[in-house]
Amino acid sequence: MFDDEGFLQDPNRWSPALAKEVAARESLVLTAEHWEIITLLRNYYQRFDASPAMRALVKYSSQELGPEKGRSIYLLSLFPGSPARLGSKIAGLPKPHNCL
Repeated sequence: MFDDEGFLQDPNRWSPALAKEVAARESLVLTAEHWEIITLLRNYYQRFDASPAMRALVKYSSQELGPEKGRSIYLLSLFPGSPARLGSKIAGLPKPHNCL
């Protein structure tokens, strides 16, 4: 079900309950702000058939949610380390390209 790095192998098998499990493994408790970004990530994937790298995530967040939520510092506060990578993992998406 998951690859060696913990990414869901089939994004169609994702569910909110699964997201909570993955988040718990990453020591995160999901808030409404997390869910807003998770939904944004899933919408991005549906639209572009790819998980966004950090720069694309920041730009897309700004376009869709406004400039305050489209800042890397905001995204880092929700998904520490690498928001694009961690957010995509919790959203049940493939690992973004250009993410270590």
